[in-house]
Amino acid sequence: MPTNDLSIAGALGALLKERKQTLAVAESSAGGLISAALLAVPGASAYFLGGGVIYTQAARRGLLRVGDETVKGIRSSTEAYAQIKAKAVREMLGATWGLAETGASGPTGNRYGDAAGHACIAVAGPVERVITVETGDVDRERNMWAFTRAALTLLEEAVRAAH
Repeated sequence: MPTNDLSIAGALGALLKERKQTLAVAESSAGGLISAALLAVPGASAYFLGGGVIYTQAARRGLLRVGDETVKGIRSSTEAYAQIKAKAVREMLGATWGLAETGASGPTGNRYGDAAGHACIAVAGPVERVITVETGDVDRERNMWAFTRAALTLLEEAVRAAH
């Protein structure tokens, strides 16, 4: 794990613990790295309630309990889809914050026409935020880490804005 990701996660974890807030994560093309970065911080059980890699429609339906009707007309790898996932995981686990990511890590784009390095990240909670990341990179691992950094940074900004 790159050191800078661990330091971002450490600062975020300290902030969540200080505020007695909790987090649930639903990630996709980051492949679990968002959760891993957060869980690598000692004391993560004070704020990390759980998460999942929601990589397929079956996972969305089964793990997030988000049915097809809820996402009708909304495709994966969009800000709207990321928001639905963030809200769903937050609600399912009763967390203060929900964090979700959806995208295309590479080396090719996804079936929707998004290029490798495209991800949408959403935060649901007392403050809501959503961003689109475009790295312009086809390297899968670099993109996964870039998505992780962007997700942790976005969440930290939201948590700070809520106070």
